[in-house]
Amino acid sequence: MNDYPAIRRPGAMAPIPDRRNPVPPLDDDGLGGILEDTAIPHPGIDMIRDGLRLIALDRLTRDQTMSVLAALAGAEQNLADGIGHLIERLTNPATNPALHSLDPETAKNVQLEGERYRFETTEYGPQARAAEAIALIEGI
Repeated sequence: MNDYPAIRRPGAMAPIPDRRNPVPPLDDDGLGGILEDTAIPHPGIDMIRDGLRLIALDRLTRDQTMSVLAALAGAEQNLADGIGHLIERLTNPATNPALHSLDPETAKNVQLEGERYRFETTEYGPQARAAEAIALIEGI
């Protein structure tokens, strides 16, 4: 069962802070600013933003930290690669009907940029960095 609220309220999934040993707040120049700047009227983006906020402000265990790092970017199949595949899908007129009105040359160039983004993300992305961080946490 999905615990995400049926009615979306910004910040509704943020964890309750622990007053004894609080997790530092998000900084406006880093993740906090990115989460604010990426607010658009689409529930999927809101859910991603809330998920990132939840992870950033939650008190994770070491095992949870390693699992989150793997899911985000360190594992062979990870969410960073998933974003690359999503961008490829969104820039392809065959999988995004919103692009059907583009002239053929523009549509081809848009699709090519999406394919390049996905390729560079999946082939040259920093997965090794996240995997190395996981290994260091684990003590390998």
